This record gives sequence, structure tokens and C-alpha cells, in this order.
Amino acid sequence: MDFLFVQFLNGLASASSLFLVASGLSIIFGVTRIVNFAHGAFYMLGAYIAYTLTQHLTGVVGFWTALLLAALIVAALGALIEMTLLRRIYDAPELFQLLATFGLTLMVEDLVVMIWGPMELLGPRAPGLEGAVPVFGQLFPAYDFVLIALGPVVLGGLWLLFKKTRWGVLVRAATQDRTMVSALGVNQSWLFTSVFALGIFLAALGGAVQIPREAVHHMMDLQIIVEVFVVVVIGGLGNVFGAFLAAVIISELNAFGILLFPKISLVLVFLVMAVVLVVRPHGLLGKAESDSRPAIGTAIEPFRRFGTRGRNAMVAVLLGLALVPLFAGNYLMSVGTELLIFALFAASLHLMMGVGGMVSFGHAAYFGLGAYGAGLLVKYLGAPMEAALVAGPVLAVAGAILFGWFCVRLSGVYLAMLTLAFAQIVWSIMFQWYDVTGGDNGILGIWPSRWASDPMVFYYVTLALCAACIYAIRRIVFSPFGYAVRGCRDSVMRAESIGIDRQRIQWLAFTLAGTFAGIAGTLYAYLKGSVFPDVVGIPTSVDGLVMVLLGGLQTVGGPIVGAAAYKALSIWMTSQIDFWKLVLGALIVVLVIAFPEGIAGFWQRRVSPLFRRSETEEEAIP
Repeated sequence: MDFLFVQFLNGLASASSLFLVASGLSIIFGVTRIVNFAHGAFYMLGAYIAYTLTQHLTGVVGFWTALLLAALIVAALGALIEMTLLRRIYDAPELFQLLATFGLTLMVEDLVVMIWGPMELLGPRAPGLEGAVPVFGQLFPAYDFVLIALGPVVLGGLWLLFKKTRWGVLVRAATQDRTMVSALGVNQSWLFTSVFALGIFLAALGGAVQIPREAVHHMMDLQIIVEVFVVVVIGGLGNVFGAFLAAVIISELNAFGILLFPKISLVLVFLVMAVVLVVRPHGLLGKAESDSRPAIGTAIEPFRRFGTRGRNAMVAVLLGLALVPLFAGNYLMSVGTELLIFALFAASLHLMMGVGGMVSFGHAAYFGLGAYGAGLLVKYLGAPMEAALVAGPVLAVAGAILFGWFCVRLSGVYLAMLTLAFAQIVWSIMFQWYDVTGGDNGILGIWPSRWASDPMVFYYVTLALCAACIYAIRRIVFSPFGYAVRGCRDSVMRAESIGIDRQRIQWLAFTLAGTFAGIAGTLYAYLKGSVFPDVVGIPTSVDGLVMVLLGGLQTVGGPIVGAAAYKALSIWMTSQIDFWKLVLGALIVVLVIAFPEGIAGFWQRRVSPLFRRSETEEEAIP
């Protein structure tokens, strides 16, 4: 019992740090509607800058001054980024803000390595709090008592700020209805900047207070950001009290999960999030969003079919791809094969997001299930490639049917986070079910059949399958079913008023997207000759999001362009540039500012009429 009580106290100490970061993200999203993927990067910067300052500011006063100064410095940097970058893209499709903050995350990861080096840094102990205090016969760090008290103190301060000040009233009003706040003459630009700065201050403070407890390293951002998103979603977007409650729940689960549920400890928080979202779609204390902006993926102009010139251009592209093996070596053919696979993966995600309006943070689940489907068939049945290409995606289809049934009952960020929860559940199964999946050792020996073992032949097989699947996706988009899916995306009430079963239509679209992702995953397993749990991981899902957004949600061909651009740049930079994340992140930020419609969207709307049909052909479209 004594040990359990100390574990409970450990959970409370972790909850305070987690609450600081989560409350900042919740405040930022509640007002600006920015899904700030760079929030973890600011948390990491707070820790690094605090470490540096504590090397020069000593003593009790110096230590706590260093932590506070670090948070203020990072908050000022956040305000500068909001004014110079985010203000430029507030009118862009909302997920482009996610793409911009992802680019910032990549840049910060390399910047901290350049400035502080790749090694872990051990911060100083808090002066006067270096030792431990006996608690029921168990030793408990004295510093953690300060953290336990810090969470409620910050919560109380935020309550006073939001309830007792004019600024707080405006923030709460903007959380409920930004349009009305603007109509009343409030300067939203400065309101957004101040809110963003406050949120970043809290994130940086959360990182700064961690330096006496854990080493500072350049992967801190990725470790914290997913857990913070989980806390914010469970508590309810924009609700600070909900964030505090969820932070306590998640931290205690982490503290006791390894003791009570060791086999599912890695995914326990995601199971809880999935249950909460299924029971309470807007989180424990959240409310339905009242944002009046168009749904995710709503096209500025309706999707247009190819005209004659557009079809001729696509035929020329396919012929060009077919001629690649005549000039490329085995390495370039392998790269080309990977680009084709990820083009299909991105197109499948666009079918869900751009066409269906369903944002997914966990699309890698179906990509990975397709890869594991092939791997398990080879490992246990010795199935040839031909059979695995047909049966391998079945596992992805089953996952999409099961998960989609729950996901289509939600919308917006809540739907996105539920897809993330399911993806992490799949990842946990692949990672921990060692007897079946091999765990982190993966499944090896997934090689093409003898006739397809030559890289050129496998390239052509991949080209044929990916081209056929992408063509099928285009046919779906412009079919009556595709119009029904887009109708549900654009206006649920109108779609249901004319007799469209919204949940059934979106469930089918979700399943189809998962199916095509599974086909891509099966091909990927044969390309690499193996499959590991990281194929289901969060980075794979983020890559898919980046490809779709970089290419453009507003065009059917956007994800293909985005996949080619992003993967080609990633592969080339990782082999040629030491700090490739810095360069790639900067390029993503520049592209978001220069082409807020995405690369293909910019080309289609402002540069070339190739993708537009002639007036006669347009009139023939039903």
C-alpha cells in the first residue's frame, strides 16, 4: 500500500507537467483553431534554454528565475512566429496550419542539435530540493512535491485570468464564437497573438520544470506531443479544467499501468481515449464546436474531371514512368517504386480527407495492416507473392471496417484523434505480440516471386497496380457514390435531408480508403523484404498527412504530386545533407506560405488550364 501511494504521488507530479503543456495547446486551439503540431518543439526549447540559463544563474533565486526566463523567451519566440508565419495562413485550409507547424517541428529538431549537440544533457537539481522525503516509509523526491502543487496553482491562475479579466472574457468569447467577437470590433490579430504566446509560455514552462527530473534531448518534442494531444482531446478541446482532469487520469494510468496491465501498458492511454470519444464524442468536459468555416476538404471549386488535354498529359506521365527503367539503375528504380507506393498511400488518405472530409491522424494503421497481412501469409503459410497481393490487404479491410464504424460517428479533431488511438492500438499489438508478429524484430524474408525478383519487373508490377488503384480512386470520386460522399462532407444536414445515410456513406468511404492503403502496404512489404512495427507508427501517418496537404486538398491529383515531392526530397536530403530536417522543414513552411492551396492546387487554379475541361465537355457532366 505504501508503494502504491508513492506511485500515486508520482502520477500527480507528472500530471502537473503534462497539464502545463496540454493547457497551452488547449487554449491555442480553443481560440485560433490551430492544431499546433509544434507545441512539443516549444516544450523542448523551454527545457534546452532552461538548461543553459541554469548553468549561469545559480542558487535558489537563480534557478527559478532561469526557468521563468526560459518560458518567457520561448513565449516571445512563439509570438514572433505567430505574427510572421501563422497570420499569413489563417485563411488557408485549416490543416495547412498543421503542415506549417510540422515544418517548424522539423526545423527545431535540427536547430537544437546544431546548438546543443546530439547528446543528452543533465540539468541541475533544484537548490534546496535535491533530496527525498520519507512518505510512509518510502522515499519521494522533494522537488516532485513542488510539481504537485504547481499544477493546481497554474489552474487557479488561469481561472482567475479567464474569469476576472476583460482579456479572459474576450478569449472565452472567441472560443465560443470568433465571428461574433470580430463583429464587435475586437482586434483578433492581437488577441490571437496573446493567446498563442500564453499557450507557448505554458508549454515552455512545462519543459523547463522537467530538467531536474529527466535528461534534455532532441526527441523530447515527439515524446510529449502525442500524449498532450490525447490529454486535450479527452478533456475537451478548449477546456482548461478538462485538460487538468485528463492530465491526472493519463498520468495515473501511466504510473499504475505498468503494474496492473503490463501487456497493454504501451497503449492503455489510447484505449482510454477511444472509449471516452465513443461514449462522449466531445471529450469529458468539451462542447460541440460552433466554428462556421467550411468542412475539412471542402473544395474552393468543385473537383473537375480531366479534359482531353489533361488525359493526354496523364498518358504522357504514365509513358514517362514506364520508360524510367530504361535509364535508371537498381537504386533509382527502388526509389521510384517507393514513390509509386506512397503516391497510392497518399491518394487513399485524400479519398478519406479531401473527398470525405474525415481527417485521419492514424492512416498508417491500414498501410501497416496490409504490410503485416502479407508478412503473416508468408511467415505461416508460405504464400507466394501473387496470393499475398490479393489476400494481404484483407487485414487492412477488416481493420478499416471495424475502426471506421466507430470513427464516422465523430468529426473534426475528435475523429482524427480516434483514428490515432486505433492506429496506436494496432502498433501496440504488432510491437508486443512477439509470438505472432515477431515484435520489434519484425517479419523477414518477404520477397517477390522469382519472376518478379528483378527490380525492373517489380517496378512495373508496382506501376501497374498503383496506376490501376489511383484510376479506381478517381472513378470513385466522380461516381454517384463520390458525389454523395462529398455532399456529406460539405453539409451533413442537407445530405441527410435528401435521404443520404451519412454514416453508411462515410463508413464505406473510410473502408475503401483503408483498402487502398492496405494494397500500398502490401507492396511496401515486398519492396523492403520485411515489415516492422514502425510501418504502423505515427511518423508514417504524419508523412501521409504532409503528402496530401503539400499536394493540395483541393485537387484529386494533389496527393500524388505531394507524395512525389515530399518523398523524393526526403530520400535525397537524408543521403546528401546532415541537417536535412532543417532544410526540409524550411521548404515546407515556404511552400505553405507561397502555395496555401498546395502545389497541385496552385498549378490548377493559377498556372495551367490543362486540368479543365472544355465548355462542351463541362456541359456533359451530370
